[in-house]
Amino acid sequence: MNSAIRSISCGCFLLALSGVATADVVTDWNEKAVAAGYTARTGPALQTRFVAMAHIAMFEAVNSIEPRYTAYRKRLPVEAGASKEAAAASAAHAILVLAYPDQTKDFDKLLAASLAVVAEGPAKANGVRLGQQAAESILSERRGDGADSPNDYRPHTTAGKYVPTVFPVFSSWGRVKPFALAAGDAVRPPAPYALGSEQWARDYNEVRTMGAKTGSGRSAEQTDIARFWEQVGPATYNPMVRQIAAAKGLDMLDNARLFALVSIATADALIAVFDAKYTYNFWRPVTAIRNGDIDGNDATIRDPLWEPIISTPMHPEYPCAHCITQAAAAKVLENSFGDVVPRFNLTSPTAPGVTRSFMRLADYVAEVINARVYDGVHYRTSGEVGAAMGRKIGDVTTQNLLTRMR
Repeated sequence: MNSAIRSISCGCFLLALSGVATADVVTDWNEKAVAAGYTARTGPALQTRFVAMAHIAMFEAVNSIEPRYTAYRKRLPVEAGASKEAAAASAAHAILVLAYPDQTKDFDKLLAASLAVVAEGPAKANGVRLGQQAAESILSERRGDGADSPNDYRPHTTAGKYVPTVFPVFSSWGRVKPFALAAGDAVRPPAPYALGSEQWARDYNEVRTMGAKTGSGRSAEQTDIARFWEQVGPATYNPMVRQIAAAKGLDMLDNARLFALVSIATADALIAVFDAKYTYNFWRPVTAIRNGDIDGNDATIRDPLWEPIISTPMHPEYPCAHCITQAAAAKVLENSFGDVVPRFNLTSPTAPGVTRSFMRLADYVAEVINARVYDGVHYRTSGEVGAAMGRKIGDVTTQNLLTRMR
């Protein structure tokens, strides 16, 4: 059962690296790739793309040296004795310096630390070249994938009628080329429920009560959970992957594979969720509750002053993006290790002093669904639909990519 534990010091999802390498080069570069996106203040969609590219490149390099799994695209030619450590580090480095050029000095420091544990000689040099080739392969594939498409969102209005002038974000991300899925709409869910339905009224009234900024029905722990999951992006699930991978004692190739699969699934999850969000354009609770008298449902009551406990994200409500990414990551882990895993602890910069602890991946996903209701920014059905999409993406990824060679 999960529980909230007050810690002595403030925890944070982001674990900063100071250029000191550990025995696990894949984990070192995972931490650096995740942290770099927050340092650069890029949105979660771009962050997941770059993390996925870095991990695919590391996997392709290491798996080319020790081929136990099918390649993501192709096995690369390997010079004699190439070092796996040098190959993985140089692959991630080459991706990240192009993704975040302003942080090149930091990446160079970690590369030097990663390579310092490898003896000088042909093995190191050959590994470095292999890693660079792996990076160029994935960079070449992702060129023109749509990630740099402009925000072409068209505001909904009538001629002469004022509407708020801040554009929603990620409006074109559903058209980005996925890593595992055939297309962004491959797992698109059915349209949201009818506003006259009992299910709509039930969801409306739950979030109106549990997600309110003032006068809510939340307990103190539920408010902690709401604040905790206000954090977004790859730092919300990668610490879980790192802890479970470390507890399982994976070797370098299996570690590279696990991180690549999680990163692919979560990157595709955001592509899929934004495809669905902008297809259906379903209203957020703050919009619905302040307009509760126009939905045609007698069981919903308008509250003209209602606000959610956290700021509402600037994109449509359905389905829940947190829920799809966490479920996609959890499904990859479940397919590898089962639902019950070594205990992992998570902290968040949006809830200082709070630690969330889990041993079951299902509990982890269920908390995220609850959290977004407690946050006042999602309906329960949206969370459940998002989680179901994430599980499908996790299955597609693990069943079709990086599979064990026969």
